[in-house]
Amino acid sequence: ELWAMFSLTAPGLLGSPKQFREAFRRPIERQDDADGQRLALLRRRIAPFLLRRTKDQVALDLPPKQEQIIQVDLAPAHRRIYDRQLQRERQRVLQLTDDMDHNQIEVLAALTRLRQLAIDPSLVDQGETEIKAPSSKLDALVPLLQEAANEGHRVLVFSQFTRYLRKIAARLDHEKIGYSYLDGTTAHRRDVIDGFTQGDDPVFLISLKAGGAGINLTEADYAILADPWWNPAVENQAVDRTHRIGQTRPVHVYRMVSRGTIEEKVLALQDAKRELISGVLGADTDEAAGDVPVPGRGGRLSAEDVRMLLG
Repeated sequence: ELWAMFSLTAPGLLGSPKQFREAFRRPIERQDDADGQRLALLRRRIAPFLLRRTKDQVALDLPPKQEQIIQVDLAPAHRRIYDRQLQRERQRVLQLTDDMDHNQIEVLAALTRLRQLAIDPSLVDQGETEIKAPSSKLDALVPLLQEAANEGHRVLVFSQFTRYLRKIAARLDHEKIGYSYLDGTTAHRRDVIDGFTQGDDPVFLISLKAGGAGINLTEADYAILADPWWNPAVENQAVDRTHRIGQTRPVHVYRMVSRGTIEEKVLALQDAKRELISGVLGADTDEAAGDVPVPGRGGRLSAEDVRMLLG
């Protein structure tokens, strides 16, 4: 992505795609640049063409943002289902990594199944999910929402999976906790948003793609990322629905991660990508994440990434 941007703004600056790959991308990504000379050269080359202004620099009066990772232990039945599927997918997917160009979609589908299983076994239509297994993460989420509502807070809950959002909604109905709901199929989107901002529902359930950008929800002061996404910039954009100009209260951000699952590996991958981009741009790690590529959507998930995720 860096090469593509500079091919438009400064053609020839970074050479051909092959030259850039051999001179910079491979040695930096594979950590073959032990003395940092390639990274330093790349930073010097792009520096005259780069001007970055982060939110912290232009919005000095923003209230503090506190972030916390909530580790969720899978219930025994949930753990058995997840571990069994992990063994199946690991053997098959590691073979597919020999030809990532042709197998990228199939690999991503397998990783998505594991991510869904880490959240809730019922999200994956497979035989083993017929076993009655609790949704460990949902069981941890609902008390958090109850506590926040009782204390007068308003909460944004983001997930990539609309089936999971609907499960959360059903549980909130059972617990008699008011909520608003927005996903890509929601009709009258503006009315739903206005209903939350002007109403008193303590919870707003939002799909990451439908509501992760472009709306102002400073009425909320809690944000919960119910499942991690490959790209930390997408998560940051979601949190920025509430942590933005106009917010007057401290914002609390919770990332829910199922312990001992692919979700922990996704966080590690986020950190690695964030560190890589931070090194190239010479920027704050939180803000630098904005340029991390999304696997399968303009970016590439490498064979090394897949092996790490399944390791």
